[in-house]
Amino acid sequence: MLLVFRMLSGLPLRVLHALGAAVGWAAFLLSPVYRRRFLDNAAQAGLRFSQVRPAVAHIGRMVGELPRLWLGPPAPAHFANPECLDAAYVSGRGVLLLTPHLGCFEVTAQAIAQRFKADHGDLTVLFRPARKAWLAPLVAASRQRPGLAPVPTTLAGVRQMIKALRQGRAVGLLPDQVPPDGMGEWAPFFGRPAYTMTLAARLAQQTGCEVRLVWGERLPRGEGFRIHCQPLQAPLDGSLPEAVARMNAEMERLVLACPQQYLWSYARYKAPRRAEPA
Repeated sequence: MLLVFRMLSGLPLRVLHALGAAVGWAAFLLSPVYRRRFLDNAAQAGLRFSQVRPAVAHIGRMVGELPRLWLGPPAPAHFANPECLDAAYVSGRGVLLLTPHLGCFEVTAQAIAQRFKADHGDLTVLFRPARKAWLAPLVAASRQRPGLAPVPTTLAGVRQMIKALRQGRAVGLLPDQVPPDGMGEWAPFFGRPAYTMTLAARLAQQTGCEVRLVWGERLPRGEGFRIHCQPLQAPLDGSLPEAVARMNAEMERLVLACPQQYLWSYARYKAPRRAEPA
């Protein structure tokens, strides 16, 4: 698999996106379970299929671009509003970057790491080793990109993230990823209870860091990506359940700004093993 990815990593991004779009539509048409989850999640957000139809191809493009992003040369990416991130780094309090499953979250971390490494150090990101032995070398290689400092999803990894923030560096998380049992709270996401990580709120409350919402918009015709940055509308303070619910509301706002590139097929409402139901 590593050899296949290395071969594909040299292809132009527009070719990988075209192949990925075909894979996305094939998965949607051939898998009833996949299609049902996609449509149900979009309906839960109050969206019709016509509003999210482009996401079918974009999900495939997300897969198709991985060889380039993991093993190939850096993909072209520019910042829509770099001053948003500049101000967060200059504060010196550390920066917590929250990226939902929207657009290309892989390139978001890479572009930010590349831009700010020289002045502000590496970007610390959570790294969950692959469960399949044959996939482990590929996933491990994907995290060895310039400016990225992967840490494991363990207590030791959390300590490293806190240390990075207190040293004024940045940490990146996917806050809409379902966490393991005991590491989340049930909170509404588009009006339905979703098991949501508490780590982001805890990091923000314990370190007093700056928090930014960032995501990578996939541009047409393989032209690259545009990195967006926004501050929170309200800080993640108060009780932990309140902070988690507020974070989900922020994620909803981002998703509705560009539903055509959200990962609607993600099992967002699943319960982790041994977790109490909502």
